[in-house]
Amino acid sequence: MLTLTELKSLLATPQRIVITTHHKPDGDAMGSSLGLYGYLIQKGHHVKVITPTDYPSFLHWMPNNADVIIFTEEQEQAAKFVDEASIIFCLDFNTLSRINELGELVRAAGAKKVMIDHHLEPEDFDDYRHWDINACAAAQLVYDFIVNQLEDKAGINKDVAACLYTGIMTDSGSFRFPSATSQVYRIAADLIDLGAEHWKIHQLVYDNASEDRLRFLGYCLSNKLEVLREYNTAIISVTKEELARFNSATGDTEGVVNYALSINGIRLAALIVERTDKVKLSVRSTGDFPANEICKKYFNGGGHRNAAGGASEKPLAEVVNEFKSILEEYKNQLIA
Repeated sequence: MLTLTELKSLLATPQRIVITTHHKPDGDAMGSSLGLYGYLIQKGHHVKVITPTDYPSFLHWMPNNADVIIFTEEQEQAAKFVDEASIIFCLDFNTLSRINELGELVRAAGAKKVMIDHHLEPEDFDDYRHWDINACAAAQLVYDFIVNQLEDKAGINKDVAACLYTGIMTDSGSFRFPSATSQVYRIAADLIDLGAEHWKIHQLVYDNASEDRLRFLGYCLSNKLEVLREYNTAIISVTKEELARFNSATGDTEGVVNYALSINGIRLAALIVERTDKVKLSVRSTGDFPANEICKKYFNGGGHRNAAGGASEKPLAEVVNEFKSILEEYKNQLIA
């Protein structure tokens, strides 16, 4: 393992650095990655952000987004950067399977691997780990890494602050999840003082939908929402034909599950979507109900207690029925 002193010594001179994050990156994945990128390039490092896949267009406004390399679109170039890197930062994920084919390239690379993450059960592939499951976002941990571990708060300029604020805002549910502690609010205030325009960031992320995306949301709520009051559960299931009907793009399903969870009395909500390769589940819960337990136990997934995901190779209708059948096991918790 690499000590903090050794890592700081490495970073004291220009390095070839790769930053990567999980499949279908969200606001925290891109916010933490581009925030760290913005910090490291100020220090004279040669840095590349490589994402395993594309990501939502409502995140493309972020500073330095134009420099991101999407692995599925530029595999040869991405592989070259990974191979030549002396340090690889792995942000917002802790198992290499979360970055698909890119994972094996990272595993084989001779670079020192630095994990900055807040998910349960990390895989042992890293040389240095800044990990805290109580953090609300990877972006919070990147802030802590820069300010408290590298002791370089001066390195957080306006662009870095905007990216880190985005990560914290999105992964905390706009500061409404239990993980948004008073410390998180203090960090957010600090980032605003450092230049993050919080009102503008919220508008760019949440008030930037395409017409198709908004019509898709309306269709889901009007035609696809199923409320199971006996289990205080709501489900939205979507076929790949319905995705095509609304010209669904990456990110268009993001947040839909939260509308189901917002219904009065609902404790558990699931968005179950038929993709081209498999069926994907996004599961949300309130209070102490373990959404991550359901995803891990039955759908090859996991995540946080109140926000988790999974996948299945079965047909959509079977997955929906399986999810419903599981609810009886948790009935006492759901109706408590």
